[in-house]
Amino acid sequence: MHFDENVFLSLRESLEGYSPISDDTWLEFKKISKLRSLTKKSLLYKVGDVPSSFSYVYSGLVRCFSCDAKGNEYNKNFFDEGKFPGAMTALLTSTPSAFTFEAVEDTFIIEIDFPAYRQLMIDKDDLKLFQIYYLEENWLLAKDARETEIVQEETTERYLRFINQYPSLVDRLPQYHIASHLGITPTQLSRIRKNM
Repeated sequence: MHFDENVFLSLRESLEGYSPISDDTWLEFKKISKLRSLTKKSLLYKVGDVPSSFSYVYSGLVRCFSCDAKGNEYNKNFFDEGKFPGAMTALLTSTPSAFTFEAVEDTFIIEIDFPAYRQLMIDKDDLKLFQIYYLEENWLLAKDARETEIVQEETTERYLRFINQYPSLVDRLPQYHIASHLGITPTQLSRIRKNM
């Protein structure tokens, strides 16, 4: 099988992990998608830009982060294989993104045209079901857990939860990225790791 076909097959499998997609919908979906490669540290989406697409990670790792006025970075989320990075609030409101999306590793993605995706979703009930199940799992349930974790858990508990939720990312991410995601300093994370 050709490499491009494997990449698209992986995307279809990820979509169908939420809800079955018909062959007809899939053919239309492929037409609004294109392959793209990113080198480590290159930007997928930039803060301040009004995005027109979201992506699917075939291989590699992308982080979503924001900066405060002093230039301190806060890692909101990480997207590894099978995940869909995108500035969704900015896409839905056609406003500038509050976040930057950067490749942490060399990354191969499928970029999906958002306006065309929205139209396809209106036309195809199976894509609507995918969208509902995806949002429930990755936005509503994950967001609630994350908000509780940041407010109620001690730093060691947060790190243990991170290891449990993202075992494949612990060795792929620099420690300062993990610390930023947990809302602690790299020194605090180093202390936690030493005490474990």
